[in-house]
Amino acid sequence: QLQASGGGLVQAGASLRLSCTASGCSFRTYTTGWFRQVPGKEREFVGVIFRSGSTTYFADSVKGRFTLSRDNAKNTVYLQMNSLKPEDTAVYYCAASERVIYSSGYRESAYDYWGQGTQVTVSS
Repeated sequence: QLQASGGGLVQAGASLRLSCTASGCSFRTYTTGWFRQVPGKEREFVGVIFRSGSTTYFADSVKGRFTLSRDNAKNTVYLQMNSLKPEDTAVYYCAASERVIYSSGYRESAYDYWGQGTQVTVSS
């Protein structure tokens, strides 16, 4: 089970850190992806951190502003979001799987488990 948390309402330029915590499994063997969705639009890829912890990649829209890290001892992955923009407003979801390969990390279909989502709202 995945639990996403840390969302909130912030002003443009601020930072937020989202957490994705797993229960009932050892998160160290899972690759974790983050996606976001705005009402009326399809869910889109944000970033992925592979189980090694040292390999990540991001959507162009967030590259250079967002980073990912993981704390396997806490079974948690963190999405650090800096220099937030109004267009970052969305519900953010984390997802995990043991079977994700590098080339498919951006695909929703690569993930087996999903968190419930956390709302991020950035005001201008």
